[in-house]
Amino acid sequence: MSEVFDRLWEGLAPLGRHRTTGGYRRFSWGPADTEVRAWFTEAARARGLDVRTDRNGNLWAWWGGPGAEAVVTGSHLDSVPDGGAYDGPLGVVSALAAVEELRRRGLRPRRPLAVTVFVEEEGARFGVPCLGTRLLTGAITPERAAGLTDAEGTTWAAAMAGAGLDPERIGADPDLLGLVGVFVELHVEQGRALARTESPVGVASAVWPHGRWRLDFTGQADHAGTTRLADRNDPVLPFAETVLAARAAAHANDALATIGKVQVAPNGTNAIPSRVRAWLDARAPSEAALRAVVAHVDAAARRSAADHGVMLATYLESNSPVVHFDRALRDRIAVLAGGEAGPAPVLPTGAGHDAAVLASAVPTAMLFVRNPTGLSHAPDEYVEPADRHAGVAALADVLAELAEAAPAEPA
Repeated sequence: MSEVFDRLWEGLAPLGRHRTTGGYRRFSWGPADTEVRAWFTEAARARGLDVRTDRNGNLWAWWGGPGAEAVVTGSHLDSVPDGGAYDGPLGVVSALAAVEELRRRGLRPRRPLAVTVFVEEEGARFGVPCLGTRLLTGAITPERAAGLTDAEGTTWAAAMAGAGLDPERIGADPDLLGLVGVFVELHVEQGRALARTESPVGVASAVWPHGRWRLDFTGQADHAGTTRLADRNDPVLPFAETVLAARAAAHANDALATIGKVQVAPNGTNAIPSRVRAWLDARAPSEAALRAVVAHVDAAARRSAADHGVMLATYLESNSPVVHFDRALRDRIAVLAGGEAGPAPVLPTGAGHDAAVLASAVPTAMLFVRNPTGLSHAPDEYVEPADRHAGVAALADVLAELAEAAPAEPA
């Protein structure tokens, strides 16, 4: 089992890695994305799986072909800019290795089983996270998705067409979704809760509510060396105060708030900017706390913009409510994943996942694999080899139980 995982990992690891930073730049429908999709297709077919692409570009590798009450596992292969190796790919590689482990045990699932790769989970290129599952479930309209643009102005529809797929077909797919009886996503833990335990694997209880908001501060471009301070309408000043307000709001509400993406125009050393465009990522343990954070940041931004003669426009780009995973399924999986040591730890997360989007339509659960440093969305993201293999073993046990795997008939 460990050798299978290691071979798969070694084949995927070089794809999309930046030579200088060591981080990954796997953006939907780009060259690196094409490479990792081809890698997955080849790896799945090598294990006897039937690989299909759905109307939204998600990949499905079926053991025995599609069917009702299917047990589905998988994750994503796209990344944030200069992301780590494990966020998403750990779940995909572990799923393929778990399938091979079931074969090694001489088992064959009675229920259909599939391994998936969902597109644009991170939202790094087109701004909306979990876009593949949002489209699949109907959580976003095909019209809005098709019109999403990247930093260069390329639309989702154009990029998808450039990858050889038909964007006219995107949208909710109730027939495909209706085949899914249960979905289990294995993922690197994005935090250090498991590092304080003896357990290499944990189970998710819930995903915090979270969202992304865009803030456009528009001022007046001018000369940095000749314009008096009193005559300036500098959008950087209210932007800077908004960053501090986000930190204060997060502290006050036991929440998280981050402004990690900023665009400044015209972006010249000796020019007062005309515009600052920034994105707020906010997450909280409750809907009320999230609303309080966003309201505080919005009020502070508007107040500061008015003080500096700057216009402010805000846009909600995505919003995800709190998700509580199916309790019975969660508890069942905790027992299976924990093995002889007892039930695996159960913990919440502030990170969004495709499993959380699918939870609105099908029973879902998540396995987390221990992260020794807690670092994620960064090149230093890491999982110890022994814990990677423990994750595969736990996932194989879970799939064997859920898919009602039994000894295969002699050929």
